[in-house]
Amino acid sequence: MKLGRRQFLATGAALSSLSAYAKFEQHKPSSGIAKRDRSRFLRNGQPFRIIGANMWYAAWLGADTQFGDRERLGRELDRLKALGINNLRIMASAEEGPLKHSIRPGFTREDGSPNPALFQGLDYAMAEIGRRGMTAVLVLSNFWEWSGGLQTLLWRATGSYINANDPAHPWPQFADSTARFYSNAKARGFYDAHLRRTVTRVNSITGSAYATDPAVFSWQLANEPRPGGSDGAITRNASAYYDWIDSTAETIRALDPNHLVSLGQEGTQAANSSQAIVLRAHRNIDYLTAHIWPLNWSWAKGDDLDGTWPTVEKNTLAYIAAHQSIATTMRKPLVIEEFGFPRDGESYSPSSSTAFRQRFYRLIYAEVEKSWRNGGALVGSNFWAWNGEARAGHRDFRFQPGDHAYMGDPPHEPQGWYGNFDSDAAMLDLIRAHVAERCLGLAAACTA
Repeated sequence: MKLGRRQFLATGAALSSLSAYAKFEQHKPSSGIAKRDRSRFLRNGQPFRIIGANMWYAAWLGADTQFGDRERLGRELDRLKALGINNLRIMASAEEGPLKHSIRPGFTREDGSPNPALFQGLDYAMAEIGRRGMTAVLVLSNFWEWSGGLQTLLWRATGSYINANDPAHPWPQFADSTARFYSNAKARGFYDAHLRRTVTRVNSITGSAYATDPAVFSWQLANEPRPGGSDGAITRNASAYYDWIDSTAETIRALDPNHLVSLGQEGTQAANSSQAIVLRAHRNIDYLTAHIWPLNWSWAKGDDLDGTWPTVEKNTLAYIAAHQSIATTMRKPLVIEEFGFPRDGESYSPSSSTAFRQRFYRLIYAEVEKSWRNGGALVGSNFWAWNGEARAGHRDFRFQPGDHAYMGDPPHEPQGWYGNFDSDAAMLDLIRAHVAERCLGLAAACTA
């Protein structure tokens, strides 16, 4: 990543912020803060259903720097708004450190100090999201390496680390190592410092506190936090894992009593199939999440999507049913906040077809729509992910330092693997068709 930033005189920056604030005040949406009512969400007293996308890089585009692109951010948000997307899941964190394939710059530098450029980028992104009447899930860290994450916080605390996918440390060593975070008081202190700095922030563009911003849908503890990878590590870490979840949720609510709190867990896949761990982990969390990754979980084969489709369909439906059952038991909403499938032939090119991805999305959307129709706990979804107008800058489709054509595919993954491009007409039509069903089971006057 290019680390250079434009420098402004303090007076000029203040005038610029006042001008931007005035613009956003003129277009301030009337929508209220989302709340939970048992197994559904409400906004302004009306049912609110998630029709969402993942766009982790919004704050990077929002930064007024060489690595940012505010004009592109506006275009992408306009495209998503036109599709009918009402919720984005974005990163409000990234930790710089020694791990390979981690995005730079981060919200915090290697020494733990905050990077003002990205916080201001988040401010701008949230102002633009709110101006369009959309909402965002703000993710406060990551179990995985592509944004630094919990392993980087451990490195800051202990001086040691391991890389994901390192042949010297095969699976599940990275997961087992990262899960030591929950019992490390110093590493948790670094996490808490970023949490407090973010949750108590006043948006430099709008002048409004995040804690009162209706564009914030929920604060999310981390992306896919697991108690470990091996059964032994999960057992050892369970108590500390639950303590971290409970105490972090309590801290967020003390700082911001207005917004929802989510965990960001994949579901039973994060706990080696244990429903008991999912139930306990969400005891003090407002709603449940599930992530579904057939290729990553070996339900599908990239070179034989047709032959492995029956397994994909069977396992996906079973996974959704299991998590709907958990959510119903807990009387809490469920959001499938990540789901992804490769392009045909596992191609990364925007010109390749998406027949099997379309089939997978329809499978997910059909279950969401069935729940809408029946008043079930499954209240929405966020596809992974939005690539928009970005295109890979290299023939090998790999992200390289200095690139800033950000995609939904993070820097450790092939660029174009799971993300949807603005040119994916069939995918966009499919999403529009799902949006058109958003009022199933509700009154005719529904605007959810």
